[in-house]
Amino acid sequence: MHSTHCRRFRPAAQNRRELLQNLACGFGSLAMAHLLSSGAAGGSESANQSSADGMAPKPTHFDPKALSVIFLYMDGGVSQVDSFDPKPRLDEWNGKPFPTKIEPTQFNNIGNTLASPWKFQQYGDSGIPVSDLFPHTAQHVDSLAVIRSMTSNFPEHTNANYFLHTGSGLQGRPSMGAWFGYGLGTECQDLPHFVVLNGGLIPPGGLDNFGSGFLPASYQASVFRISDPPVADVTRREPNDELQKRKLALIRQLDQQASERFGHDDQVESAIRNYELAARMQLAVPDLMNLTEETRETQEMYGIFDEFPNTTTFGKQCLLARRLVERGVRFIELTCPGGNGDRWDQHSNLVDGHTKNAKTVDKPIAGLLADLKQRGLLERTLVVWSGEFGRTPFAQGNDGRDHNQYGFSMWMAGAGIRGGTIYGATDEFGYKAVEHKAEIHDLHATMLHLMGINHEQLTYRFSGRDMRLTDVHGVVLKDVLS
Repeated sequence: MHSTHCRRFRPAAQNRRELLQNLACGFGSLAMAHLLSSGAAGGSESANQSSADGMAPKPTHFDPKALSVIFLYMDGGVSQVDSFDPKPRLDEWNGKPFPTKIEPTQFNNIGNTLASPWKFQQYGDSGIPVSDLFPHTAQHVDSLAVIRSMTSNFPEHTNANYFLHTGSGLQGRPSMGAWFGYGLGTECQDLPHFVVLNGGLIPPGGLDNFGSGFLPASYQASVFRISDPPVADVTRREPNDELQKRKLALIRQLDQQASERFGHDDQVESAIRNYELAARMQLAVPDLMNLTEETRETQEMYGIFDEFPNTTTFGKQCLLARRLVERGVRFIELTCPGGNGDRWDQHSNLVDGHTKNAKTVDKPIAGLLADLKQRGLLERTLVVWSGEFGRTPFAQGNDGRDHNQYGFSMWMAGAGIRGGTIYGATDEFGYKAVEHKAEIHDLHATMLHLMGINHEQLTYRFSGRDMRLTDVHGVVLKDVLS
């Protein structure tokens, strides 16, 4: 009986967890029964698996051009004036004080104007100029849309990396690969929808560059190594199939009991899905990593037998990226190998550092483009090449370049891209974007568009707001589309 001395007493409302717990024998158990009957809680490899765990292919807003993305991440920031944006005026002013206004730099050890140490040549029917750093990639310029006017909002690596990967300079937001999985699902039942091929360097900002943020944890990336074992803890340790099945059955039973007790919980459900996927990966990963299935000619095209070890490493990454695309993986990111100094971040020793990094990636990337094309995969695969920002056209000290977020180059190729295209321009010194200035949000909007998604409609309700990869920004760069 309620006290007569407190007329305003009201029973406390149940929270969500208490409500679900009290209803565990109602709709909670029905949901679990559906999961179990569909095979989602056990090692079934049926098509219902993806449908039950939320990763089934989802309808797009319009017909997609691309089904998969390969993101070639050039960690540290490639110099645009030494790669895809030649500036003859730098030759005229080389060694002289930089003649235009200099914005605040990262380290402020500002030197004189610095011309590119590399020569540029025109390639292909389009005549796009490429520096001598990339002689192999240059053979494919007619497949590339080179964007010379990309900009970033951040001048230092960690925040710029978050911005490039998540559309926000803040830590903890979902990576673009997670958004692609959330919006599109996956056609691959036995491998993650979002794979990061770790060449040896996790970028500044760490694994949060590849995280799921406020999206369910099942959308975060799985990091694969090139070494053995490629994935931590995925190797089956049970001596026989029967023991494996019994252990999975026990896990299913425990999962069911937890669901009946606590109701639906995103973190628990994501953990369940990840365990189920790991079980299927035990068979799929060894097959994926078996590059001996490839001909020697194919491996040579990727540079796998190159005398430079880092070319071999990145070549394997690129070849694995193609094999992942063949298996229906939605989003693949490649990171740079270690051992080349400080990534592409040459604050000094520009010639040595950029030369080694270019030697690492140039032949494998050209091999990837050629292989995708000859197999008919390039027409359904979007390939994106970019760092988090560019570098200054004036020296840091005597032989380096500082960070430059005001204008830099990146390129796209493949599905839906108008090859042989140059979009935008920087000023006469390659310092700031002055024509068709593009932002990271525009890049993300364009990538989603090519995958059949309207970036303004891909939202997730979080903290009382409909969140999206492009925030409240982003326009599709239609001039680079075919």
